[in-house]
Amino acid sequence: MLKLVSYPLSIIYNLCFFLTLVIFHPIQWFCFNVFGYQTHKKSVDFLQLALMRCANILGTRFTFTNPYNIPTNRPLIIVANHQSLHDIYPLTWFMRKHHPKFISKIELGKGIPSVSYNLRHGGAALIDRKNPRQSLPALMKFGEYIESNKRAAVIFPEGTRSKDGNPKKFQIKGLEILIKKIPSALVVPVTINNSWKMLKYGKFPMGLGIHLTFTVHKPIEIATFVNKQDLISSVETTITEHIKP
Repeated sequence: MLKLVSYPLSIIYNLCFFLTLVIFHPIQWFCFNVFGYQTHKKSVDFLQLALMRCANILGTRFTFTNPYNIPTNRPLIIVANHQSLHDIYPLTWFMRKHHPKFISKIELGKGIPSVSYNLRHGGAALIDRKNPRQSLPALMKFGEYIESNKRAAVIFPEGTRSKDGNPKKFQIKGLEILIKKIPSALVVPVTINNSWKMLKYGKFPMGLGIHLTFTVHKPIEIATFVNKQDLISSVETTITEHIKP
């Protein structure tokens, strides 16, 4: 019965989601080209909030737990598990004061209203996963940007989304590069739960009444770990131990 109800609500949701992206695209362009980064950043923040309100149509709820007073005057490396595209806009909104910037596959840099524009102009790293000669320099440049501007790099080390919520083994190369290029950063592990359930029926219809939770764990000073492999293993363990089936 719930799946049956989901069909009309999913149609309304998808329409609102698409219209939101279309409406915010020229807003982003105007803010970026007329007023610059800070105003563009605010337009992106409100885009994320609008996308969350779209998800409320499906009865989606969001809980963000962050008991730590994370400073805004130093760079961050936010490391999270990845369950669906619905990880991204709530995480961006809740961490907005840290200016989160994502590592994304290069294909997303074109053709998607609002999203592609922000990826190209908002400070993200667009990488070609099949071309190390492009992706490695792009990641290094991205790390230098985060370090010099004291912003937050967001990385999903699993590489691809988990379709059933079960964590995948971290692919650590990208994280190693960020740790090397952002030596003054705090590493912030984040566990995301239940966003995969938004797509439990596939792309259509959407899951209803899903409660997405984002749990921020204790930030880690890079310098406290001599062996960076131990740091990465500790972060992976912290994240995966809090993933709920």
